[in-house]
Amino acid sequence: MSDIVNTAVTMLNEKLAGADFGGTAKFDIAGEGSIVMDGSGARATDEAADVTLSADAETFQSILEGETDPTSAFMSGKLTVDGDMGMAMQLAAALA
Repeated sequence: MSDIVNTAVTMLNEKLAGADFGGTAKFDIAGEGSIVMDGSGARATDEAADVTLSADAETFQSILEGETDPTSAFMSGKLTVDGDMGMAMQLAAALA
């Protein structure tokens, strides 16, 4: 597992603490690994999820640090979404 994934798991668990997120979402970071998030938090794994968001490491890190808006990344093609778009929007709200 990469340092990017490990750092992201820690940051996501801090952001998700107390958030109301009722499904499963996966971030697939190209060349680095995957992170699954649900109501119990984030963990490094590649299990199935309701929605999978895929991006390169630079885009993912920029979204996580609040420098890039996930919607803008999606609209520009830097972030792809496969699965439940409503769940992706719920995740974005939980991480805001």
